[in-house]
Amino acid sequence: MNVIKHAARIIVGLTFIFSGFVKGIDPWGSAYKFSDYFLALHLDWLLWASFPLGVILAFTEFAIGTAFLLNTCMRLFSWLALLFMAFFTVITFWIAIENPVTDCGCFGDALIISNWETFYKNLILIALTLIVFIYRNRIQGVPEKKTGFILSGVFLTVYAGFVIYSYNHLPVFDFRPYKVGVNIPEAMEIPEDAPADEYENIFYYRNKKSGEIKQFTEENYPWQDTLNWAYHNMESILIKKGYVPPIHDFTIETPGGENITEYFLYDDNYVFILVAYDLGKSNPKAQDDINALANWALDQQMSFICLTATLPKESAGFGEKNHTPYEFFITDEITLKTIIRSNPGLIVLKNGTIVAKYHYNDIPSPEEFLQNIINK
Repeated sequence: MNVIKHAARIIVGLTFIFSGFVKGIDPWGSAYKFSDYFLALHLDWLLWASFPLGVILAFTEFAIGTAFLLNTCMRLFSWLALLFMAFFTVITFWIAIENPVTDCGCFGDALIISNWETFYKNLILIALTLIVFIYRNRIQGVPEKKTGFILSGVFLTVYAGFVIYSYNHLPVFDFRPYKVGVNIPEAMEIPEDAPADEYENIFYYRNKKSGEIKQFTEENYPWQDTLNWAYHNMESILIKKGYVPPIHDFTIETPGGENITEYFLYDDNYVFILVAYDLGKSNPKAQDDINALANWALDQQMSFICLTATLPKESAGFGEKNHTPYEFFITDEITLKTIIRSNPGLIVLKNGTIVAKYHYNDIPSPEEFLQNIINK
């Protein structure tokens, strides 16, 4: 039994640490996921709490995981872990049934699992947590109490450093499909042998004598029996999802609705793309640096554009106010939030490949770009 309870403690601890870490280093990603939940539940008035709740949730998970792994304050943290798992097991069961969001976000973007898989995962975790909880007063072993406290402090300090850095710059690990080195056109391709979506057609026919509307499948619908049945309608139900490329929703449109994505994806020169999903919420502190870089890039015959989900009229007003030398184009807001965790943020492409990404705190000067990218 001693082996079982320690194995349960370590497995729960590592799972919580992993979950808290991957969410903690992507604080805006966690905030966006909370926003998705609030919008799905029509709790728009709670949107303001998305960011702090994302940070608190990630820290709580990491702290519980650290305590379990290092065998520290087990009486307290076994209670916290059990309450945590009881709450989220119920929540994930509801999510699996109602499907308000397609991805629960329990492991951030590092590991995407379905809502039912999340629920089954939580059933296993709560069982392991119960083992630890039952034996919480008798779990002894390495590390010793003092060593455990010291190591816990080190773990939490390092974790806080990663979170603060990721907030002020970009996530230290990028798990999204738009990471540096990715070729966007290639990531949008669907292999010829890729499985397609599979649908089941459901037919509804009205009985001419009774007026009853009955449901049929493709195997038994009475299309030839026109004497007794009349076609009413049909619906197609997705029964198996086909292959979805890593990038499947990237488009660039003019304010007039023209799709010009390929113009920039196949440019063999450097293409600077400023990403600002909402110009009204865009941080203005780097605007002078952005304008300076844009003027230099345009003088060098390089493309410099801004992608935003802001309405064209508001984009034009922003441009006039900030004397921007670049043009504004339209891309879906969710896509922009996925591309980079910064508003604004900057990505640089060449032949469709992402060669650099910058937080607004790290916008390079022309000289820095020459040194770090072109002349590297």
